[in-house]
This record gives sequence, C-alpha cells and structure tokens, in this order.
Amino acid sequence: MSVKALILDLDNTIYPVPSIGEELFKPVFDVLQNSSDYEGELEDIKQDMMRIPFQKVAAKYKFSKSLEEKVDSVLRNLTYEKEFPPFEDYAHLRKMPHQKFLVTTGYTKMQQSKVDQLSLEKDFEEIHIVDPSKTKQTKKDVFKSILERYTLSASEVWVVGDDPQSEIKAGKELGLTTVLYSKNGNHTTHATHAISHFKELGELLANK
Repeated sequence: MSVKALILDLDNTIYPVPSIGEELFKPVFDVLQNSSDYEGELEDIKQDMMRIPFQKVAAKYKFSKSLEEKVDSVLRNLTYEKEFPPFEDYAHLRKMPHQKFLVTTGYTKMQQSKVDQLSLEKDFEEIHIVDPSKTKQTKKDVFKSILERYTLSASEVWVVGDDPQSEIKAGKELGLTTVLYSKNGNHTTHATHAISHFKELGELLANK
C-alpha cells in the first residue's frame, strides 16, 4: 500500500455544517442581529460562519473590535450536545485500512463537542483542533508534525477536505496529494483530485 495515511478535515467533510449550523450559531447570530458594527449582509456572514474560521469572517466583513471581542467570547464557550449523523458516505471512509488523522480549525470546546457527538475518537490515530484564539499554529504545521513523527514521506499521505484555502492549500505546500471533497460539485480547484463521495476516494486509492 503506497498511500499509508489520510489527513481529514472535519466541517463539511465528515458532516454537513448546515445540518446543525443554525442551532449551533444562534447565540452568535443573535448578537449580530442586534449590531451594525460590520460591513456586508447578515445572511452572507451566516453562510461564511459555517464554512470558514471566525477570525477570517471578522476580517472579511470588517467587524469592529468590540463586536469581534463580543462574538469571540460567545464562540469560546459554544458546544453542541445533541447527536447528529455524519455524511452517509462516511461509512466508506471508516472501512479504509489507512492510518487516519483528523485536523480541524475552530474553537476547542465547539470542535471537541462535535468530535464527541460523532464518536470519532475510535476512527483516528490522532485528532488535532487548531484553535486560532489560542495558538499561531496552522494546519500546515500539524501536517508537517504528523509526517515527521510517523516518518511518512509526502508520497505516502493524502489530504482530504472541502476548503481550497485551508487544508488543500496546506497539503499542496507540503507536496502532498490533495483531494477536494465537495457535495455541491464545486470542483474548481487546483487539488490533485476532486470527489463528491468517499467511494470515489476508495477507487482512487485502489489504483495507487
């Protein structure tokens, strides 16, 4: 098996964020509803909150310092305590024999609550939460650490995720094979491969 390990993203890769997003982010949306200290449309902000880290959202929509701090304080303590399912094709990923590593960006409490509700601990060799509110570490730093600690070469590791500007970019910079996972057919990226179902990932790996 020439490919030994898979590095996976969490949000919109293992489960669809919109399935819990409105409920999870309601306290944040309530704060924004009562504020005008940002640029752009609230609905656009809501959609981006479900796709990219808050720090990038705040910069994109030019949140005032006080609003950014207020939202940050809410997000630090948000958790999701209800059961929810992963994407139906995650079952295919679970069966793959490769070592798997989960690397997700977000607030620690929030991301850990998702990991717990999805019962992901048993599926991964390691789970890393890159929390921009606590560290300057990036996904690229974590990827590099995994390669070094497990003595894996770039050709032995594939990175799978939905964000061309996050895990896909980091993987490319390290010379890893990258796989864009998109349920909506958004395959306009420079990733090595693009899939919409984990069965396709299995087929790609079978040919390596």
